[in-house]
Amino acid sequence: MTRVYNFGAGPAMLPIEVMEKARSEFLDYQGVGASIIEISHRSEEFDAVINETDRLLFELANIPDNYKILYVHGGAQMQFSAVPMNLIARNPEKKAAYVESGNFAKLAIKEAIRYGKISVVASSETSNYDRIPELEMAEVDPKSSYLYITSNNTIYGTRWQQFPSTDNIPLVADMTSEFLSRELDISQFGIIFAGLQKNLGPAGLALVIIREDLLDYALPETPNLLTYRTYAEKHSLSNTNNTFAIYMMKLVLEWLKDHGGVTALELQNETKAALIYDAIDTSSFYLGTAEVIYRSTMNVTFNLAENGLLDKFLSQAHAQGLYALKGHRNVGGVRASIYNAMPTAGCQALVNFMKEFEKNHA
Repeated sequence: MTRVYNFGAGPAMLPIEVMEKARSEFLDYQGVGASIIEISHRSEEFDAVINETDRLLFELANIPDNYKILYVHGGAQMQFSAVPMNLIARNPEKKAAYVESGNFAKLAIKEAIRYGKISVVASSETSNYDRIPELEMAEVDPKSSYLYITSNNTIYGTRWQQFPSTDNIPLVADMTSEFLSRELDISQFGIIFAGLQKNLGPAGLALVIIREDLLDYALPETPNLLTYRTYAEKHSLSNTNNTFAIYMMKLVLEWLKDHGGVTALELQNETKAALIYDAIDTSSFYLGTAEVIYRSTMNVTFNLAENGLLDKFLSQAHAQGLYALKGHRNVGGVRASIYNAMPTAGCQALVNFMKEFEKNHA
């Protein structure tokens, strides 16, 4: 079987070692005579899985002791509702501030206005989200229950290089497309959430990391399975959770640790991204779309100077095993998503193709 390089934004490629491990014990999980997807979420075997997943997350992300890890049903977009439901009542005026840096931030804003008074305190919409907008904390109402950002914008290829200092306002970050791709100071944040399908595992589950003092502000009408306190008290097992996704995340975390942890992966990610950005910047044939100082190391976006060649570029890349390079429907062009599991060789293969395609069509 020939494996391809999957540059899709998500579900993204997983480390081959992780999938081989899952395959090897899929029919018989560690000698119990049943698959991991068949054993009870309340069994000793799964209890060991979820506890080890917790331990690895605390270790690899350097999570302080006053934070809780939650495994929440649904993907990241479910959190667009869960965050305001659980936090907007922190202040009785039910105010929250949002930074609009892309499509997913815009969707989060649209959902949050159902629950309170939402202020968009910075936006880069007028430049088609080619940068992270400048945020002036003086523009943020000190009575805001939280400040919400999207740390990495998969569609537009931008990311926050430095995070804002918010004083007493909890900072909430959607880190779906970059969590564990670079080192973070978790204590800067009140809540971090991430869908698993980029860097953590398969789709269908969200990881939520929440400071303990923020667990008790849920609106009365918040459904039980969207209430963070429910997950914190029941170790995310109030009902049957997505046991397979949690198991797969454990395997991904073990792989990450075996490969040097977040520090090593961050250096590798910078190297991978630099290969592609250098190919763009040293050519007039390719045009980067994100402002240089805001470029993402997870999602590299660019166009061809001759747009009429785009379909040929994508089809020929696909034929050479470079899959899912088509940009998001909102912007078009090319997008190479190069999450933790993408090897440097995959980025080099893309660069080699880019140079050969330019040679043949310039």
